[in-house]
Amino acid sequence: MSDRRVIVTGGAGALGNSVRDYFVEMGDRVAVIDVSDEILDNVFPEKHDRHLYLACDLTDRVSCGMAAEAVASAWGGIDVLCNIAGGFMMGEKVHETTDQTWNFLFELNTRSVMHMVSAAVPAMLGSANNEGCGKIVNVAAKAGLDGGALMGPYSASKAAVHRLTESMAQELRDEGINVNCVMPSIMDTPRNRSDMPSADYLKWPKTDDIAKVVGFLASDDAGVVHGAAVPVTGLS
Repeated sequence: MSDRRVIVTGGAGALGNSVRDYFVEMGDRVAVIDVSDEILDNVFPEKHDRHLYLACDLTDRVSCGMAAEAVASAWGGIDVLCNIAGGFMMGEKVHETTDQTWNFLFELNTRSVMHMVSAAVPAMLGSANNEGCGKIVNVAAKAGLDGGALMGPYSASKAAVHRLTESMAQELRDEGINVNCVMPSIMDTPRNRSDMPSADYLKWPKTDDIAKVVGFLASDDAGVVHGAAVPVTGLS
């Protein structure tokens, strides 16, 4: 029972919910962040007073600052930040990519990380309970390792998360904060099964298994790990 103060963005989504469940089972206090109260109420109709459920626009710096401040004020600091929120879109060639597609992917996948670390890191550094054990775990993607046809903007947005993770790891390691990321392939979610009914989803990594990797990177056992990008691809 570790009683860490944990933020999970995108906590109402498939992976975010699994990550949230992991930390709850570990005995941590979890602040679940998603885009609206309505979504949070639908996914978490019964709320435990040990945890927080916060609506936040991750593409808005002020909104992220208010969410992080609410967590730090309620619990006296922040120990773990899991940037799980993200989005996927494909179908356009690079030279045909619209501003709408580009902005959607970079806002949700990349700017959300920038905004949350900007809001949470100061609270981590000033945390009374931190004692050099702050953890940040981002979600990059296997697709960010190389470009694929009709996936240029998505791959670029996730590659940016990878690079930001490496930069933050170098900047914060001497401050007692570990920064790492996971790189999932196609995850076994109801949405992905519906979108790809003929695929062999038994090869896809399950969100509960990815959550365990996130949990490891947020643990004391990963105290010597900085800037790692861990593939979590199942058999795919």
